[in-house]
Amino acid sequence: MNLKAVVWVTFLTAQCAFPILCFGPVSGIAAGIAGIGSLIHVGIQTLKCRVMVCCDKSQIHLDFDGLQRNLSHKLHGQHLVQKAVLGHIKGHFDSIDPHKALVLSFHGLTGVGKNFVSRIIADNLYKDGFHSPFVHLISATKEFPHEGMLPFYKDNLKRWIEGNVTKCERSMFIFDEVDKLPSSLLDVIKPYTDHYEHLGGVSYRKAVFIFLSNAGGTEIGRLAFEHWQSGKKREDLRLSDIENSIMLSVINADNHNGLYHSQLISNHLITSFIPFLPLEKEHVRACITDDIVKKYRWHFRNRHEVPEEYVDEVIQELNFYPAAEQIFSVTGCKRVSEKVDFVMIDKVLPKRKSGEL
Repeated sequence: MNLKAVVWVTFLTAQCAFPILCFGPVSGIAAGIAGIGSLIHVGIQTLKCRVMVCCDKSQIHLDFDGLQRNLSHKLHGQHLVQKAVLGHIKGHFDSIDPHKALVLSFHGLTGVGKNFVSRIIADNLYKDGFHSPFVHLISATKEFPHEGMLPFYKDNLKRWIEGNVTKCERSMFIFDEVDKLPSSLLDVIKPYTDHYEHLGGVSYRKAVFIFLSNAGGTEIGRLAFEHWQSGKKREDLRLSDIENSIMLSVINADNHNGLYHSQLISNHLITSFIPFLPLEKEHVRACITDDIVKKYRWHFRNRHEVPEEYVDEVIQELNFYPAAEQIFSVTGCKRVSEKVDFVMIDKVLPKRKSGEL
């Protein structure tokens, strides 16, 4: 304390019967300075987040109503997926302190909506959806093509997950073509999905891991066909009817890749195995109609305006199985967009009247 400060304190003490009352303004000044400091910090942080992308509410908006609406209206024929995805996502993000990272494993044949649902999730949880710096899509065949480089891949994957979660605890990792990944590579992920409170001072409990896999798709198709043969409604199928069959199919996979004997399974770290059922003709028709409205929105304002004959022509370009019954689409909705382009290219579309939107 300098000489001026000593003189000032001595003077105040001499003048005041109750020094605490006199020192109140001094305390107030100190509090004011602290408050100004806090405001400056907030201001700097706000300015920083305008220049850079921050892991806060401006980027992670958690639109659960939008998620439910999109799953209900845009995803066709997947009642099991709608309920399971919404329930697990909402439960995990609503929790202030989840016990572990959310790990969802999507299973089904090609074209049934696995990638589509992961995109819907990202679009409704992150401001920039798939383009958010906190959403990470990893393709097995693109990122890990060489078996001989497995030690290198393991080290990179470990550092990559740690780096991204350190930047944002609400990071989402989507692994596509998991059935083509060496199972030992997936074991690298195990610690980050476990119940540890911290690893190296970082909590991974709020992160989300989504695995997309064709493994188990054949088994799901078999169960769906048997259910159809029995005359039961598709919507009567329950997750519990299929989930265990998926897990057994994945564990006993012939190629020994993906989740085969993975520590993620042996340690029960998969939150849910979610089956995507093969799509029937009515579901493919809905996909066709959606695609036509999306591409020709100036001609068809809603699904009901799309002529049935247009949809019929596209259906004729797609294949269904079994050969006799022709129930399920071989490629789901995957080839719908290109077949819509093929059929619609020579159509004379109805013209809108002047003034119509």
